[in-house]
Amino acid sequence: MYFAALLARTEDGWEASDMELDDVESLSDLIDLARSAAVDDDTVVALIEQEDAWFGVIRVDGEEDPRYFVSNASVADRSSYGAMLTKELLGTDEEDEDLDDLDLDGTEDGDGEPVAAYTDETDDEDDEPRSGSEPLPAGPLGDPRLLDDLGVGHKELLTLDGDALTEIADALGATEVLEAVR
Repeated sequence: MYFAALLARTEDGWEASDMELDDVESLSDLIDLARSAAVDDDTVVALIEQEDAWFGVIRVDGEEDPRYFVSNASVADRSSYGAMLTKELLGTDEEDEDLDDLDLDGTEDGDGEPVAAYTDETDDEDDEPRSGSEPLPAGPLGDPRLLDDLGVGHKELLTLDGDALTEIADALGATEVLEAVR
């Protein structure tokens, strides 16, 4: 079972809305949902979790390219929504019948670099795309710094488990609005 919510930043704090995943067939659909929740093109954070097995964070800032983080890529890849995120992060070229509209490299022009698995040794300049035959990391994948400026440091994000979405909401000051849609 999934839980998904959108947190949209406003002048008065955060607004939360339940994200209906039944109509989401591609990562593009998910990004469109997030952008439609934005107030004056401000930041929207989409939070997805599957029964405490993994969580994902998608950050959308206006028309900028979205940023992604998945807590455990190998576990997330076994679920439909997690697979959307891991395929995006790895730049997988394989097509999935249900995800034909997926923008695999995360850019509008198709000229972006995939994001490598995060480790303490990861250097942004040396990120190499992973081949589709390599196993997914049994840990975080994506940009752990996507919430740094919002109060959730990358080291904290990398250590979250269990009720991670509540901890993220606490750090953002959005606990009450997130719990209202739970």
